[in-house]
Amino acid sequence: MDGRTRVLRVDLTAGEVRFETVPEAWRRRYVGGKGLGARYLYEELPAGTDPLGPENLLCFLLGPLSGYLPGESRYAAVTKSPLTGAFLDSYSGGTFPDRLAGSLPDCLGVIVEGEAAEPTALVVGDGDPRLESAADVAGADTVETAAAYPDAAVACVGPAGEAAVAFATIASDGGEHHAGRGGAGAVMGSKNLKAVVARGDPPEVPDALADLHERDAAAFGDDDTGRWQAAGETLESVDFAAEVGVLPAHGWREQADEVDDIGIEAATEAAVGRENPEAAVPGGFRVETDDGETVPRGAAPMTLGAGLGLDDFDAVAALGGACDRLGVDVITAGNAVAWAVRTGEVDFGFGDEDAARMLIERIARREGDLADALADGVDAAAVRYGGDDYVPTVKSMELPAYDPRGALGMALAYATSDRGGCHRRARPIEEEVFREDATAADRVRAVVGAQNARSVLWSLVVDDFAGETLWADRGAEWLDALGVPHDDLSTVGERVWTLVRLFNAREGFDRADDALPEWFDESLPEGDTPAAGRAVDPAAFGRLLDAYYDARGWDADGLPTRETCGRLDLPTDALPATADRTRVDTDD
Repeated sequence: MDGRTRVLRVDLTAGEVRFETVPEAWRRRYVGGKGLGARYLYEELPAGTDPLGPENLLCFLLGPLSGYLPGESRYAAVTKSPLTGAFLDSYSGGTFPDRLAGSLPDCLGVIVEGEAAEPTALVVGDGDPRLESAADVAGADTVETAAAYPDAAVACVGPAGEAAVAFATIASDGGEHHAGRGGAGAVMGSKNLKAVVARGDPPEVPDALADLHERDAAAFGDDDTGRWQAAGETLESVDFAAEVGVLPAHGWREQADEVDDIGIEAATEAAVGRENPEAAVPGGFRVETDDGETVPRGAAPMTLGAGLGLDDFDAVAALGGACDRLGVDVITAGNAVAWAVRTGEVDFGFGDEDAARMLIERIARREGDLADALADGVDAAAVRYGGDDYVPTVKSMELPAYDPRGALGMALAYATSDRGGCHRRARPIEEEVFREDATAADRVRAVVGAQNARSVLWSLVVDDFAGETLWADRGAEWLDALGVPHDDLSTVGERVWTLVRLFNAREGFDRADDALPEWFDESLPEGDTPAAGRAVDPAAFGRLLDAYYDARGWDADGLPTRETCGRLDLPTDALPATADRTRVDTDD
């Protein structure tokens, strides 16, 4: 058995769909998901491609094990980001990934190019993938759009995606799950693709994987990580961040030290159920709001709660639910409102849920000059209005709520993140914040190791909480059981991370972009938390970045060396023009 070997190619301009075979060398070297998406983008997008132009690709990608794995299934949305101008991979769970896998049983996903003349839906799953008019749901929110396709799983954009808001999401399961950060929804909206509709049933676990599935599903339910997720999902991260002193509040002006009203205790009291109540790891908390049910994740209480001075979980859930229906990333949305308050460009202050909601709704539809500016992100708004030192960004992506001053390794993780200010590439703060003796080597090892490992897991497109807990071999046993050819998976992880670096370098990113705002050299407040009084020392950070580049085999400007590209079988055309441009890549 060779597994999934094709992709569905969709040309919206021509109104055509076709299947094509993925080169075997690409499947072996990049697996699927993030890695395969990076290879397609690097191959097909010239430098300077407009993220919102028809030439950009939008990929809905699976892995060779999608639909078979324990934990929550996911798909990868891969494209060039309109928020950052860099590579973007964003992930979403729920029922859509499994049904997409069942709808395209021999495929690693869908690659969309071009631009439709009218709102369009791609429908798959009945043996005849096709494009249909979606004019009847134009302007509908994510819940309404999903409801228009009963008995199907839907990935769609809301008003924000249609308005090409640079942090618009792709929503699935009626807005309960989102490919959130970086604006994949804006790319989808710019293509006039309103929805991808998967009508197929989830695939059955093959006999070759049945024993592994039973073993690992039980192991994850019994593992500390599985129990942590079962107890509080990612909402427990709110309490953790506050307890260690790295939860920014009131637009990064101070640190929150009391989250009882918005943290896990409040969420448990407000919940009316869980996503999958019968499962060993039951998923997020369902919360009722005036607009219907919503499933808040940890980012909502952090950025919409503490970040906006809201100390009531019901208000946070309602605001998060509004973001979900509009299809906007809650992290950037919260930071955008906080920036507007801090700059004085609005006539309301922190703690005003109604005013915050009104501004977010205006941003999602680009109504008014301020909203239009914020719809392109905080950095873009700061160019027009000033205030570029109020909300931190890396590569124009707003930071989430782990303040990097609490752990220098977290500062390194943010700065070197391939898609901008992201806490999911590596989270060294979870351990380092408790240490006084962490060395530069410790920090580099932790960040590089996590970035490589997650590059593999996101190429398999697995639940990375489950994958990083269970798979010391990164999933090789599962691939071997299914007969899927693959390179050494540790090498795959490094190769994928480095290929994305080459893509970003070709777009003009270098060492200057691997940086944090200068004001992070100001110390956190003194107190009794582990992070109290810490800061990011610029000289120490510079040395740490040098050590990181050295460990990766990159030069002092953050560009992979020709030797590193050769070792990893990677193309070299992003290297300086003065160098030998011979390709060492042997992809067929």
